[in-house]
Amino acid sequence: MEDEIRKKMIRAFMQFRRTEWHQRSVQGYKPSEVRMLFAIKHGPRRNGMNLKVSELSKALHIMAPTATQLINGLVETAVVERYEDPEDRRSVRLKLTPKGEEVTQIAMDRVNAIFNGLIEHLGEERSHLLADLLTDVFVYFEENKAFDAKEGD
Repeated sequence: MEDEIRKKMIRAFMQFRRTEWHQRSVQGYKPSEVRMLFAIKHGPRRNGMNLKVSELSKALHIMAPTATQLINGLVETAVVERYEDPEDRRSVRLKLTPKGEEVTQIAMDRVNAIFNGLIEHLGEERSHLLADLLTDVFVYFEENKAFDAKEGD
């Protein structure tokens, strides 16, 4: 029985990977760029100010050079702008331009539509159950990060 359940769970996880529902572009911006826009808009603030590139790279778990490259492209297409940190002139902070706000809103509307459709498909009760189960799965994987560092890898 356990073998059957394990195989069913593995198949379900693999199916999600193939759907790539979260890997679609928005207004010509790649998913990684859209994630950066969301991080700039919704990311944590320091003393009410937007984050620096280094802080964004940490928040998104990407290398600083990768974050810088993403930001450079977003600045070139006028969805993000850099501004001097008023408390530290050596630091540069980032904010969305009106065009960046628009792209981010379009992406948010798309995500909301996807999940509204899923809630409609599953119904409220099953949607709550799914959200609770997925949270439990996340906690399980976070608590068992030892899976990542097996000997012989």
